[in-house]
Amino acid sequence: MPTITIDKKIEDIKQEVVHWRRELHRHPELSYDEKNTSQFVYDTLQSFGNLEITRPTKTSVMARLIGEKPGKTLAIRADMDALPIEEDTGLEFSSNNPGVMHACGHDGHTAMLLGTAMVLSGLKDQIQGEVRFLFQHAEEHFPGGAKEMVDAGVMDGVDFVIGAHLMADLEVGKVGIAPGPMMAAADGFWITVNGKGGHGGMPHQTVDSIVIGAQVVSNLQHIVSRNTDPLDSVVLSIGKFLGGEAGNVISNAVEINGIVRTFDDNISKSMPELMERVVKGITDAHGASYELRYEHGYRAVINDEDATKIIEETIREVYGDETVEVIKPKMGAEDFSAFLGSAPGAYFNVGAGNKEKGLGYPHHHPKFDIDEDALEYGVKVFVHAVFKFLGS
Repeated sequence: MPTITIDKKIEDIKQEVVHWRRELHRHPELSYDEKNTSQFVYDTLQSFGNLEITRPTKTSVMARLIGEKPGKTLAIRADMDALPIEEDTGLEFSSNNPGVMHACGHDGHTAMLLGTAMVLSGLKDQIQGEVRFLFQHAEEHFPGGAKEMVDAGVMDGVDFVIGAHLMADLEVGKVGIAPGPMMAAADGFWITVNGKGGHGGMPHQTVDSIVIGAQVVSNLQHIVSRNTDPLDSVVLSIGKFLGGEAGNVISNAVEINGIVRTFDDNISKSMPELMERVVKGITDAHGASYELRYEHGYRAVINDEDATKIIEETIREVYGDETVEVIKPKMGAEDFSAFLGSAPGAYFNVGAGNKEKGLGYPHHHPKFDIDEDALEYGVKVFVHAVFKFLGS
C-alpha cells in the first residue's frame, strides 16, 4: 500500500489518539489494578473489527491481527499502569483518582498502540503474517507484568517484538534509537544491621548499629570502584537508611535499602556474594550481626542490532535523517526485557518534550506531561515498521 495512503489514515485518527490518551490520563490505575484501563482497551479494540482479542492475565489485553497472507509474526507492546503520585499539572484532564497519576507516559503508549491497531485492522488484506498487540499491565511494579504475559504464552510463535517509550528529555520531532544495550538490569537489596542499643552517653555498653551501618554504606561503594571493571557500567545506590528514634539513644538496629543497575548479567549474579563479604566483614569486626536479602529484578534491555536497524530505516524513510537520534544507554530499567528474552526486537524512544511549551518535567514528577504531537510519531513509526518487518 502506498505510504501516502497509510499516512492519510494516520492523520485521520490523530485526534482520536489524543482523545484516548486524555481519557486514560484522567482515569489512571496502579500496577496490577488496571481493571477499567484494560476494559477500556478491550472495548476500543473490539470496535475496530478484524482482531482476535483475549485477556492473557487479569488486567492485560492481547489483540491478534492475522493477515490474508502467511508470514512472520511481529509483536508490539505498550504498558498501561500509572504511578502512586498526586498530580500537579493543572490539566483539564488531570487525574480523577487521588494519589494516582500517569507520570511516565504510559497513557500515551497505550493510545499510540490503539491507534496503530486501528489503522492496521483496516489493512488486514495488506498484512503478510501476523501483528500481535500487547497491552501490558504492571510495568512499574516488580516482578512486572511482562513476565506474566510471556508465561501466559503471548510470545509463542513471535519472530520479532518492538516497543516505544515517550521521553520528556527528548524533544518532540526526534526518535531515539540504541543498537545493543539500552536500559539496565534493576536489582534491589535490603540489609539489616543488628547491634545492641543503649544510652547515647555510654556507647561502650552498646554495639552501635548506626555507626556500623554507616561503614556498610561507605564500603559498599568500593564494590563498584574496586571490584568491577571500570569499563563496565555499574551503579550501586543506597536510597533508604532507617535507624534510631531519639538523639540520646543508640539504635538497636538499622535498615538499609538500595539498588544495583548494570548491563552485565554476570555482574548482577556476582553482587550478592560481593556485598555479603563487605557486610559480614564489617559487622563481624564490630560484634554485630546482619541480614541481607538481594532480589534480581528486570533484566537489561539489549536491543537486537538488526531489529534496531529496521526501526532506524523506518524513521529515516518516514521522517528523514534529522529525526533519528542515536541515544546513549540509560541506567533506568524496563521489563520490556522479558519480551526480548523470547524474541529479538527493538525498544526505541519517541521525543515528547517541548521546552517552548514548558513541557520538560522529568518522568515520575507531579507536573510531568507530554507534547501530544509525539503520539502521531509513535503511531506512524509503528505502522510503517510493521510493513518493513513483515514485508508489504
